Amino acid sequence: MANIKSAKKRILVTQKKTLRNKMITSAVKTAIKKVDVAVEKKDKAEAEKALVLAVKSIDMAASKGVYHKNTAARKKSRITRNVNKLS
Repeated sequence: MANIKSAKKRILVTQKKTLRNKMITSAVKTAIKKVDVAVEKKDKAEAEKALVLAVKSIDMAASKGVYHKNTAARKKSRITRNVNKLS
């Protein structure tokens, strides 16, 4: 355990940031899974709706610094490609 005041503060700040990052990544993963489930069902309309929400959540994660911009672009590209295969 830290004894120095600034070190104690850093621990608290890191815990808050970790929780925030976990929430955001969890939301992104859930959104991507919804797209994948719709693609497996071959439901194009539902997949497109889920895709819009997933892309939005991925962009939010990238803007917050949780995901690197290239990681976000790769994830968006993959799920978009899967949805486009349905047509």
